[in-house]
Amino acid sequence: MSLVRPRPQEVVLAQGSGPGGAWYVYRCSGQGQRDALYRAPVWIPDGQAPGAAPPPSPEELAEQARSQLRLPSPVIGSSPAGTQLVQLPTWLWLDRAMWWPQSATASVPGVSVTATATPTTVSWAMGDGSTVSCAGPGTPFAAQGDPRSASPDCGHTYQRSSAGAPGERFPAMATVSWRITWSGAGASGTFPDMTTSGAASFRVAEAQALGIG
Repeated sequence: MSLVRPRPQEVVLAQGSGPGGAWYVYRCSGQGQRDALYRAPVWIPDGQAPGAAPPPSPEELAEQARSQLRLPSPVIGSSPAGTQLVQLPTWLWLDRAMWWPQSATASVPGVSVTATATPTTVSWAMGDGSTVSCAGPGTPFAAQGDPRSASPDCGHTYQRSSAGAPGERFPAMATVSWRITWSGAGASGTFPDMTTSGAASFRVAEAQALGIG
């Protein structure tokens, strides 16, 4: 088994130089060698050493910025705060402190790209087989509010108790969808949505009527 040594390679100036840089072409060289392989010319900006890696594209910087995003997990609020009651509206909401765009930036000298995640919707799995979709974080229940009133934008009414569920509680999950966009270096684009989730559990009891004879 013979070991083939790589041919030495040099970069030579090709036609087409201009302000800010020049076109170069790689070719193999060495005594007694003839390089017949065609290689497309590459543009190398002034100040960049021939053979050095080209700077990242805006899309590559955008991917780096997206990977640096740190999205908060939703903190769940509900009313009633303790046991829920069958046929009584349950209000659902998330801590509004997390309901804001989150950004991260990736940079190289002279160029920066920012990725931004914006919360859009919340999907609630209520543990009884029901799902609820809300366009925002929901409205907290007012301290002096009517417990029989329904939430104006995000709520659920249980139709059965959680007595037969594990631990006698319905496991609930809130999943936030984040729209991901990026811009910088004269370009912009989008990435697939990202999600974050938070969990809770609800004990739901039957309301007991008391008869007086």
